Amino acid sequence: MLKNYFKIALRNLQRSKAYAFINVLGLALGITCAILIFTLVRYHLSFDNFHPNSDRVYRMLTEFHNETVSLESGVPSPLGKAFRNDFAFAEKTARVIAYGDQLISLPGSKDNKKFEEENGVAYAEPEFFDIMNFPLLEGDRKTALLEPNTAIVTEKIAEKYFGKTNAIGQLIRINNETNYKITGILKDIPVNTDRNQEIYLPYENLKDENPWIAKDDSWMGVYSGSNCFVLLKEGVAQATVEKSLPLISKKYYSAKDAPGWQFKLQPLSDIHFNAELGGYMEKKNLWALTFIGIFLIVTACVNFVNLATAQALSRSKEIGVRKVLGSLKSQLFWQFISETALITFFALLIGLILSYIALPYVNELFKAHLTISLISDITLILFLLGLVVTVTFFSGSYPGLILAGFQPILALKGKISQKSAGGFTLRRGLVVTQFAISQILIIGTIVIANQMRFSKQSDLGFNKDAMVMMPLPVNDLAKMSTLKSRITELPGVKSGTFCFNAPAASSNNTTGLRYDARAEDEQFGINMKSADDQYLKTFGLKLVAGRNIMPSDTLREFVVNETLVKKLKLKSADEILGKLISINGNTQKARVVGVVKDFYNYSFRSNIDPICIMANYTGYRNYAVNVNMANMKPTMAAIEKIWSETYPEYVFKSAFLDDKIAEFYALDDIMLKLIQFFAGVAIFIGCLGLYGLVSFMAAQKTKEIGVRKVLGASIGNIVWMFGKEFIRLLFIAFVIAAPLAWWVMNGWLQDFKYREEIGAGIFLLAIGATLLIAALTVGYRSVSAALMDPVKSLKSE
Repeated sequence: MLKNYFKIALRNLQRSKAYAFINVLGLALGITCAILIFTLVRYHLSFDNFHPNSDRVYRMLTEFHNETVSLESGVPSPLGKAFRNDFAFAEKTARVIAYGDQLISLPGSKDNKKFEEENGVAYAEPEFFDIMNFPLLEGDRKTALLEPNTAIVTEKIAEKYFGKTNAIGQLIRINNETNYKITGILKDIPVNTDRNQEIYLPYENLKDENPWIAKDDSWMGVYSGSNCFVLLKEGVAQATVEKSLPLISKKYYSAKDAPGWQFKLQPLSDIHFNAELGGYMEKKNLWALTFIGIFLIVTACVNFVNLATAQALSRSKEIGVRKVLGSLKSQLFWQFISETALITFFALLIGLILSYIALPYVNELFKAHLTISLISDITLILFLLGLVVTVTFFSGSYPGLILAGFQPILALKGKISQKSAGGFTLRRGLVVTQFAISQILIIGTIVIANQMRFSKQSDLGFNKDAMVMMPLPVNDLAKMSTLKSRITELPGVKSGTFCFNAPAASSNNTTGLRYDARAEDEQFGINMKSADDQYLKTFGLKLVAGRNIMPSDTLREFVVNETLVKKLKLKSADEILGKLISINGNTQKARVVGVVKDFYNYSFRSNIDPICIMANYTGYRNYAVNVNMANMKPTMAAIEKIWSETYPEYVFKSAFLDDKIAEFYALDDIMLKLIQFFAGVAIFIGCLGLYGLVSFMAAQKTKEIGVRKVLGASIGNIVWMFGKEFIRLLFIAFVIAAPLAWWVMNGWLQDFKYREEIGAGIFLLAIGATLLIAALTVGYRSVSAALMDPVKSLKSE
């Protein structure tokens, strides 16, 4: 019987090729999107779930209580030692300090090979590898990272540096300063982890990189790469530990400072998804993608139901004959389900092919490592089976019941009405559903695109165009002076400045401050920007009061921003001029000589901070150059040559500032591209359905069209006969979609402190675009019907 069902189903599909093509293509596109979204969501949900006892692993956080409460993923470096000594909550406690962009050289090689490691290195305590599941393939696990000046590296790094030669015992040099002997080889770090360092050094050697952080009494500063992980004992709850953590603040901080320094625990499972603490992918984005995947499958299924019920009239006589010959209602139902299953199967095959084709582009877009394997991936196989069963029954059940329910006498006489075949009311509802989903996606696309345009094109308060940022390998005054004098002499260079970073950057230094003769520190922090006297000129910062700082290598004067004036509750910018400001626990003091107009120092998701600009050559990390775009290529070649001659032992790197600022919104850009694609797919599937429905209506109304044309109806009249129904449905869809889209996208915009509001123009553009696309789809088929020879139309019955 089953074989017979599929044989009949195949014949029916061959007889109705256009119907089969539209349904297969629509379902295939929906299934393709569902497979890609499932693979992407599952990939992100798998992050760091491979560690044993991952439910008991936590990262310690710093909670600052100042004017507002804020969290920081970094902690004071002594915290791990204090927690280990003062409490018995954890089985293991490990500190790990990571530094990105490190220069690695091979002192034992003939040509002293150099490698720039973007992921950098990590100084870790041995217990780190008891907490995290990063297995050691070679070397002694018990002694790894215990001996100073040793290192363990991954298989990938070992092969990269030494090829087929055994890496054990080989030397590597960090930043042209300290040599380390490789004593262990780690299994390559899994792709689904946020701990991506591949070179680990003993924590004891941290003093070579940063003596201040390495000290056991450096409680008053936090470096974002300073982490502490704990593996809690079984039965110990997070809340229990956090109730005791204030004891650390009381013990190691003064009575004045203790309330401002508190500590929390963050579950390992939360790290990847917490954007506030540097997580890559928020779970709300995964939920959004999941719902989009469901919407696209629903849209494709709605297409199927719509076309199947519309086609039911043309199959009424077939059903009547089968019923007269003894077919049961259940047999007819399962026959139609088998047709649906066959269509879904073909759609699945095409969907898998399209998924394999699209996967490299998705991986490139997300910088991910997604794979699709039908051989070893049981979860994916179960998902596909569930998807096929769900789509088959969701798409086929209602049309199957409609067909199986035809009365044989009426069916044989050809008197089955539209109402018996599902009626226009059902199909109207299905069209409205399809285009409501499409318009939600269109509105979402426009809102995100508007915010991205606003973020990237708005005046940031400084010049970001044609600005080249070059990291400084060492703070050597003589070399810095040589570099500056030679580069600024180049004809293609307008100006240059030494600085910690650009006005807006992901890396910032914040500290407390005391203003003038006030008895206590302010309840807010200040963003310190170490820079020379050319900083304002190079970045185009505008003074609103006072003057620029004078040339100097050390702190003598401050230039502050308008936000600091407002935070201090001063009446005007002139009032702060000449006043003394103390920062860094009152260890650095200088008078304010100027006030600059506010500029954005983070992305538009954050408020503008109070800022002070000061000379301090030990804090310079970059040399920023404003270049002439007309001579960009020769100028950059000359800059690289001068830089390499100044620092021959290092690798030249540079980046355009506008590219670095664009990184603030990298994930938003990715989500925009995805939603644009999915909106396009939803619209295309909807248009397929509209085309099929109009084609069916044209076939049903062939004689009516002929009569109307004989009676003098114009082509426009015929087209309007088809179009007026769908225009009404699209407006109904818009009325449903608009408030839902506004609610969702308004919530998304709340993440931005500075944003574009959702105006009426966005909704007008969305409905206009939908109407235009639908008009083209309906218009093409209805014009074809209107151009038919009325003589042939009248002979059609």
